Amino acid sequence: MDYQQTIDDMSPEIYQRLVRAVEIGKWPDNKPLTSEQRVHAMCAIIAWGERHLPAQQRVGYIDKQKKAGELCDAPQETPLKWSE
Repeated sequence: MDYQQTIDDMSPEIYQRLVRAVEIGKWPDNKPLTSEQRVHAMCAIIAWGERHLPAQQRVGYIDKQKKAGELCDAPQETPLKWSE
């Protein structure tokens, strides 16, 4: 079974368990996530969300609507310059 098929077959319950494990840093049996497990879990969470959730419910979603009468995310007047 390939990765995309695994993501497609993952249940919402498994998705929620992965989210919770990443949030608290441990599995339901209280064993800590390794850094490698955290990376793989985050990738699975993002991939599952892309396939099964509307944009507003996905990890990392930022609402970019403007507030009435206010400027939001105004562009910078001068370009950023890298300094050494």
